[in-house]
Amino acid sequence: MAKLENKIVAAVLIALLSACGSTPKDRAISGAGIGAGVGAVGGALMGGDAVKGAVVGGVVGGAAGGLTKEKDVNLGKPVWQ
Repeated sequence: MAKLENKIVAAVLIALLSACGSTPKDRAISGAGIGAGVGAVGGALMGGDAVKGAVVGGVVGGAAGGLTKEKDVNLGKPVWQ
């Protein structure tokens, strides 16, 4: 049961750290980057595969970033701008 709880916590953290930027494209890119980083660390800490964690985190973060609006979650201006 603890592994399921860890996955739920990781998914919530990825969603909360999903994106910055004002356009859906910027938010999806930054969300994927942040999600991949969080997923890799989470995968490694949970005794799993860091690469799989990065892939899952990148997909979830990118989707969350692309689907949220700037007023919902705003972490500021993207680094590349």
